[in-house]
Amino acid sequence: MHGLVAVDWHIIWLRIFHPGNVFARALWVTIYISVVSQILGVALGLVAALMRMSRVAPLRWLSGIYVWIFRGTPLLVQIFFIYTTFNTPSFQFGRLWAVPAEATTGILALSINEGAYMREIIRAGIDSIDRGQMEAAKSLGMRHGQAMRRIILPQAARVIVPPLGNEFNNMMKNTALVFTIGVYELFADAQAQYSVALKSEYFVAVAVWYLMLTTVWTFIQAWIERRLSVSDRGEELSFRERLELSWNPLTAWGRGAPHR
Repeated sequence: MHGLVAVDWHIIWLRIFHPGNVFARALWVTIYISVVSQILGVALGLVAALMRMSRVAPLRWLSGIYVWIFRGTPLLVQIFFIYTTFNTPSFQFGRLWAVPAEATTGILALSINEGAYMREIIRAGIDSIDRGQMEAAKSLGMRHGQAMRRIILPQAARVIVPPLGNEFNNMMKNTALVFTIGVYELFADAQAQYSVALKSEYFVAVAVWYLMLTTVWTFIQAWIERRLSVSDRGEELSFRERLELSWNPLTAWGRGAPHR
């Protein structure tokens, strides 16, 4: 029976609170790959969802095949297929931000994979809106595209945001897979440190960093959801408003909001 290995808390402390410039660059790579891949994935998902709703049969078939392939095969296989098949370019944005070809490959693979999942999320959000709203918009003279942009999609966003937030959480964790094609991100940095010192604490520290990133995003997602749900609450009183009204003898609890 194996005994418990002593944990070197000093390593974990240093990697969290004094990570160094190399780690900071790896963290930046993880962040920008996550953000760019998610944005492109949402755009691809929107296009695929609109194709799925098209009256043109070949577009619907193409959308279905896209989802079938990229939801039905492992992401790691997709990353290696794109890496070994295409020569992706590198990018240089000024002196501070360089995107190597390997990172471009990772972004491309993550985006295409994410788009397949976002198609279903966006389609479900659009389907949740009453069809009569599209007909009403057209009766006012709006074209289909205008009605979709101004009427349907803004309302569907309230349904789309919660699962989209969960997808972005997964995206930040899935960026660890691009380590396998040579991208130096968070997990690659932990692996490099472990190969030198053979200390598993480096993986504990990087797990804490992933946890911090996903926690920060959880708060951002909650804020976005609150902003989108303001119109849904309407005249409904919050707990604080009800508490304030309960102390007023002229307006008892439960009689509703003050007259406007």
